[in-house]
Amino acid sequence: MGAYLFVHFKEKFTPDGEQVYFAISKNGFDWEQVNGGEPVLTSHLGDEGVRDHTITRTKDGKFVILATDLGLANYFKTKYRDSWNVVNHEGSKYLSKWESEDLIHWSEQELVKVVPDSFGCAWAPDIIYDKENDDYMVHWSSFNPEHNEKFMGIYYAKTKDFKTFDGPHFLIDKEDTGIIDSNIFEQDGWYYLFLKSDFNPAHIYMVKSQSLTGPYERVYEFDEEMNKLADGMYEAPTSFRLSDGRVCLMLDFYGCEKSKQGYVPFVSDDISTGKFVRSDESFSFPYGFKHGTVLEITDEEYDRIKKFFN
Repeated sequence: MGAYLFVHFKEKFTPDGEQVYFAISKNGFDWEQVNGGEPVLTSHLGDEGVRDHTITRTKDGKFVILATDLGLANYFKTKYRDSWNVVNHEGSKYLSKWESEDLIHWSEQELVKVVPDSFGCAWAPDIIYDKENDDYMVHWSSFNPEHNEKFMGIYYAKTKDFKTFDGPHFLIDKEDTGIIDSNIFEQDGWYYLFLKSDFNPAHIYMVKSQSLTGPYERVYEFDEEMNKLADGMYEAPTSFRLSDGRVCLMLDFYGCEKSKQGYVPFVSDDISTGKFVRSDESFSFPYGFKHGTVLEITDEEYDRIKKFFN
């Protein structure tokens, strides 16, 4: 692999922001927009808006995008009665899905139901391949009143084909607050799980396990850098390996006006230590990326995307 694709949305007051956008990079540091900064894919089902994108390359070379089925620009003040609490409890039980063999031509949008009607909204999916079981774990955050009446936790389903999903299964929660925006990075037999905690602390924290389904233990060394950040300002962690072997963790800075929101990078020389260093000066972004996922791609795939969309 020699390049990177960032699949994301934009935080805007208009429905065109809650769609599928691409950005590309040759080194993971310097990013450029794709398709003139216009959406690559558009939602026509469910809420007609998608957020919190994730993308994976399957073992047979197919690409799958999943995203939260949610259109706040369309429905926040009407269907959701101007309330995040209503969104959390009454939002879509489905994820939006697209598939492709070349990152250029995509299937028609589908809605995949991952939680029963008794759950709240299925938020912020992420995908990781489970080598031990030769399948994929799709994990997300939801309210499940049968498990916890107050707070959101992380749930998962397993799939081999992204058509049928077993679940939902409970993965992890936090006794004193809700957690959202799960992202998992695997290295040397360890799974490092990044989570957004609503309170106590009101920022990102990291846990680890040698089993993908847990149990997970807290990595307190990670808190050293996070404690330097203002509470309640960062969410949506996404992690990937840089070409020099280091690990980059991007956090979505949302604690400001919409036009200034976007990702902030943190880099670790050795993820097993839990230590990351904020590295803004090393990165450049053409506009505010919102909640998404970075995928390693080949130089040929990079050139193909750039030629087709630009």
